[in-house]
Amino acid sequence: MVEAKSKIKESFVDRIFLTFVYVFLILVLITVLYPLIYIVSASLSSPDAVSSGRVWLYPVELSFKGYEVIFNNPQVVTGYLNSLFYTFFGTIISVTLTVLIAYPLSRKTFFGRSFLMIFIVFTMLFYGGLIPTYLVVQSLGMIDTRWALLIPNAIAVWQVIIARTFFQTSIPDELVEASEIDGCSDIRFLWSVVLPLAKPIIAVLVLMYAVGQWNAYFDALIYLKSPDLHPLQLVLRNIIILNTGSAEMDASEMLERQQLANLMKYSLIVAASLPVMLIYPFVQRHFVKGMMIGSVKG
Repeated sequence: MVEAKSKIKESFVDRIFLTFVYVFLILVLITVLYPLIYIVSASLSSPDAVSSGRVWLYPVELSFKGYEVIFNNPQVVTGYLNSLFYTFFGTIISVTLTVLIAYPLSRKTFFGRSFLMIFIVFTMLFYGGLIPTYLVVQSLGMIDTRWALLIPNAIAVWQVIIARTFFQTSIPDELVEASEIDGCSDIRFLWSVVLPLAKPIIAVLVLMYAVGQWNAYFDALIYLKSPDLHPLQLVLRNIIILNTGSAEMDASEMLERQQLANLMKYSLIVAASLPVMLIYPFVQRHFVKGMMIGSVKG
């Protein structure tokens, strides 16, 4: 005889508490979701509707003028290709260097790891400044080259700490000792054992570095002079500046330019965010798992 499963009856206080929790989560969802909906709706509305504040939830006077101005500019395609290049190769370089630094620092047998970790964390707390950094990049001959966006900021200390913590908690010392007994070299162990087990943290690193590379524009503004090397973010910034009215225009033309510039801000946000939003669902599962590193598990 199969006994019916008995359901635990919730008290009145518990139901009140859960009601407040659900209401709070719904409010949080609305707070996060509404700006996204508004940006998409504004990008599909007419310049006059956006400037007059008539857009609230859905597009008003459906128009693709903002996207037409953006994608009719040949520099946008070049900017997209450059950003894809910087994001792809920059992420590979950053993830590779981060793993090569974090894994040795996670091993107790690595001599001087605490001393090196102090120096690494020190760079996160104290920064040399913009001018010394520019002089270093200039002395290395990377000004107005693609390397200026790939090498100077290739490693982030916070990502190194996250990866180091993952390796410490997920790669047991017994596994390392067993591989040494079998005659496995450190490089072979890292490639054949550590990396297959480190897929969650690699996904986290890829997402962090890729988003950072895709959204970066300040380094390009400083180090790059040739328009053919500009990433998408810098190209979009220049488009907004060029479509802003100047004192030499008459009032009607200046108003039209200002309305178009306001519309383009939303269109540029959608155009620049779309690739990241398309990639995120594929790495979200590993991202959530990787971000739970160090948490208390029941």
